[in-house]
Amino acid sequence: MPSYRVTMSIESLHPNIAPASVVPRAAAAAAEFTTVEASDLSIVAGAARVTVRFTADDAATALQIGAHVVADLRVVAELRASLVTERVKGTWVPVR
Repeated sequence: MPSYRVTMSIESLHPNIAPASVVPRAAAAAAEFTTVEASDLSIVAGAARVTVRFTADDAATALQIGAHVVADLRVVAELRASLVTERVKGTWVPVR
C-alpha cells in the first residue's frame, strides 16, 4: 500500500493548547481513517512543522485524509501551510 504524509507548518497555537498535544492530535486524526506509520515534530526556519505519515489506497484517499488532519489541527492552531506528499522511489512527491 502506498505511503503518504501530510506536513503542516504551524504559525501559532490557540490559547491554552499544550504544545505536546499537537502531534498526537494530528496522528489521531489520521488514525480515524488509516494506519499511521509515523508522526513527528521538527523545526524548520524557526517554525514548527508537524508531519504525519500514513498509508492510503490511492492519491484521492490520501488527499481526503490529509484534509481531515489539517481541518482537525486548525481547531488548535493557526497553520502557515500544509502539503500532502506520496513516497515514490525514495522521493516525496506532492499529490495533486
